[in-house]
Amino acid sequence: MKALAYEVEKHEVEYLKRYSEELNIDITIVSDLLTLETVSLTKGYEYITINGLSQIDKVLFQKLKENGVKYVASRCVGYNHMDVNAAKELGIRLSHGTYSPNNVADFAVMLMLMLIRKVKISMGRSNVNDFSLNDLQGREMKDLTIGVIGTGKIGSTVVKNLSGFGCRTIAYARHPNENLKGIVEYVDLESIYRESDIITLHMSLTDGNYHIINNDTISRMKDGVIIINTARGGLVNTQDLIVGLETGKIGAAGIDTYEDEEGICHFNHNVSMVGHREMFYLKQFPNVILTQHYAFFTDHAVSDMVESALCSLNAFSKNLSNACEIIV
Repeated sequence: MKALAYEVEKHEVEYLKRYSEELNIDITIVSDLLTLETVSLTKGYEYITINGLSQIDKVLFQKLKENGVKYVASRCVGYNHMDVNAAKELGIRLSHGTYSPNNVADFAVMLMLMLIRKVKISMGRSNVNDFSLNDLQGREMKDLTIGVIGTGKIGSTVVKNLSGFGCRTIAYARHPNENLKGIVEYVDLESIYRESDIITLHMSLTDGNYHIINNDTISRMKDGVIIINTARGGLVNTQDLIVGLETGKIGAAGIDTYEDEEGICHFNHNVSMVGHREMFYLKQFPNVILTQHYAFFTDHAVSDMVESALCSLNAFSKNLSNACEIIV
């Protein structure tokens, strides 16, 4: 079989070559995004793989259908960049990527540590030769209660990581993980809000949890609570987060994903204007750490995402079951 890989970054090339050889896939690699201007490249290909910056709406899916494309394998975990209903209507099958949960889980705990030890302030000072200790006194993890919302693969790994710090860990999930017995206490959401010194989010974005962090829920949290979001930007109402920081109700925030981040994260804007006022307002807070949606970005994760995409194409071509297929 042959396949076309869009928006390939240099860090993916090694893995695309490795896994395409293992699976006997004749793969063509291009750096272009999949757009109406580049869709003509798909002529002659039944199988393609893309990444998260390629936005596929109904019009683009129609073009893919006309060109004979049968399967689109996204290499990223989320798939809100694809109109899945349009794909189903047109008979095009889809899959999403997968990766080890350790990368995001490790990153979330790192943000917690950086915020309770005021690392952003410390690094800013040391860069200008200010080595004073004023206002740098931090806290210790063992003295804190950490609230984990969502204990799927990533949330469960966060819980396991935290077990070594001696802190109290509580969690909320629709489906509690029985394997976490002894290292976490499952509670309701109200208890998470009321008792947690740090709240970390680990769930997919749905209509039911959109803006789960908002003025109302923030008002029910402890004074000085720390918010960590390495999951999905839409889980947090950014305006309400800002108000919480301004009033001091929120003591600090570690944010790797943002609402309306498309076109900003994963692009270089150092000589251009970026139309995201909230993001740039948040940057000025000394108690806020903003990163470019890269908690997932490790060598292991890139390998996993490429492998899962090519395995999805291979499974479809051989009529095999595939846990990564998107079912609508």
